[in-house]
Amino acid sequence: MHALKPLAATLFVLSAVSAPAAAQVTLTTSSWLPPTHLLSKAQADWCAQVAKATQDRVKCNILPKPVTPPPGTFDAVRDGLADLSYSVHGYTPGRFVMGKMAEMPFLGDSAVATSVAYQRVFEKHLAQLDEHKGLKVITVFTHGPGAIFNNKKAVKSVADLDGIKFRVGGGVVNDVGKSLGANMTLKPAPQSYELLSSGVVDGVWFPDESIVSFKLDKLIKYRTTMPGGLYNTSFAFVMNPAAWAKISKADQAAIDKLSGEVAARLFGRYWDEADDASVKAQQAAGVQFTQADAAFLADFKAKTGGIEAAWVAEAQSKGLKDAAGALREFRAEIAKVK
Repeated sequence: MHALKPLAATLFVLSAVSAPAAAQVTLTTSSWLPPTHLLSKAQADWCAQVAKATQDRVKCNILPKPVTPPPGTFDAVRDGLADLSYSVHGYTPGRFVMGKMAEMPFLGDSAVATSVAYQRVFEKHLAQLDEHKGLKVITVFTHGPGAIFNNKKAVKSVADLDGIKFRVGGGVVNDVGKSLGANMTLKPAPQSYELLSSGVVDGVWFPDESIVSFKLDKLIKYRTTMPGGLYNTSFAFVMNPAAWAKISKADQAAIDKLSGEVAARLFGRYWDEADDASVKAQQAAGVQFTQADAAFLADFKAKTGGIEAAWVAEAQSKGLKDAAGALREFRAEIAKVK
């Protein structure tokens, strides 16, 4: 009988050696955009980096269909319908005040710069205000500079906006449109093709990327741009806290190294590359390009000048003590990012 003890001990040691060092965690991952869209690709890239960094202990199961329409994404992740996803703050008006800082006109011409700067200011000034209650924020980011697209006429002045119906995504872009007296319809981005092709709207306010991503290049005839963009859009990439808690401390540390500014730069890089490719596609499709002149810019700035002041007052009422200073810091950070 005693001869069995060494064998039993050996078997115990072998089983301990072969046991996994940490539990396997699969993150149910949702995207409300098709797999070919840059945001789906960026999310999949981040997931692949996480799998590599954790030696496949943490993986993403990217669902073939979204668990909810775009406006419900944050709540779906909070409630555990998905463990991981991204969405637009402006799709739920009035809920995310702080993100409006990243949506102001004339912020910058690169999604990398605005995204990285936004994440820096978010960590320093905004995160503690807990607007994303019930969510772990992986990163915040923006798209590239917004422009005016339509199929009716070249927009060379504020007056040229008359008679054109535009789709917008909500947030500050809606405030910009109202300040200019434009006819704006608030709808999620994936509905843009149907809205344009059916004549419900005549144009969209979008970053360049979206013209190709949503197959609008054959529906659009005119594009008007401004230095720094006429608006931007604030996004967050978020995880369910209960899913996060299942991940070992060592793997959490590995994931944290891929989050924050690193993830913001990743999303920004995908967006800048897609913007550049879209510009070439629009040129090939014969879209007429217009760069706003000094008179248009001056009129635009005069009419939209109250938007920043209104946000500063709103943000301060929600607990951001020096909102004007945070906005100045954001712009200064954008200029620093390489």
